[in-house]
Amino acid sequence: MADLQKMVVVPLDGSENSMKSLDYLHVIYGGDHNIEVILKHVLPSLPPVFLQDGVVPKQAALKLKALKNKSIRLAERLLAEGKDFLVSKGFPEDQVKTVYREKEAGIARDISAWAESKRADAVLISTRGRSRLETFFTGEVAGKVLDYCRLCPIWIVDGTVASNKVLLTVDSSEYSLRAVDHAGFMLSGTNCQVTLFHSIRNLRGFIPQEVLEEAPELEELWQSKIGQEIAPYMKEAVAKLLEAGLLESQITTRVINGSRNVANDILKEARSGGYGTIVMGRRGLTGVRELFMGSVSRKVLQDCRGMAVWVVP
Repeated sequence: MADLQKMVVVPLDGSENSMKSLDYLHVIYGGDHNIEVILKHVLPSLPPVFLQDGVVPKQAALKLKALKNKSIRLAERLLAEGKDFLVSKGFPEDQVKTVYREKEAGIARDISAWAESKRADAVLISTRGRSRLETFFTGEVAGKVLDYCRLCPIWIVDGTVASNKVLLTVDSSEYSLRAVDHAGFMLSGTNCQVTLFHSIRNLRGFIPQEVLEEAPELEELWQSKIGQEIAPYMKEAVAKLLEAGLLESQITTRVINGSRNVANDILKEARSGGYGTIVMGRRGLTGVRELFMGSVSRKVLQDCRGMAVWVVP
């Protein structure tokens, strides 16, 4: 099937960490890809106190204008550096766009609204940035973008990602299947290895240990039942990835008997298996209908150093 073009929006603030977002794109897509990258910078706005009276002294007005022009020059420079980096890695020059805008509702809101208005396939953002006047992108902003983007998947990069192996979490929720669809589309045409992963939560998360000690066979029965329950969803996920264009040789499945902490199970699997990316739905079901976002997803995001996490709404 034809490889449809993807669009990824990458906010840049000039910090070393935000530039690592571009390294990550190269890790995933290499030199052969069909992806449009839009590098975006939000210009800082002046404190409201300067604009309250409606009239600014001439000298102050000149300095404010000079400050704005400096911010624009900085934006043009850092965006050009980002584009040059991608082009040097093999991205076609005409597929790397740059744009800067003045801050309106707020950095995170502006990025989210703009990306969704462009119907971007993903927003790729670093969790850490710089806090100077001219570069103000931080992990706090990344978290807010995650909250504000309700339609567009968010890719959070924490540090340097070296591996293109992808751990795709699967459960029986609609959010999980959306994550599979997103991964299939975004990874089609790449050579990324994808593992469909499910951790069966230990029954001790629901039943006191003292009770289980008197009926140990319950744990075995639980593991068997949940394994049977997740099997058709794993099968459907594999079919979706194949339909999206991934090769059978790129896909593996793994179901483990996990602990009481699903987030820890995911992170442990990702680290021990040398994965660079974790893909998960914003919410999901683990075991018996446990809400995902706000618990598992956020815990994974808090401790994903050296990895990227895709959160799919």
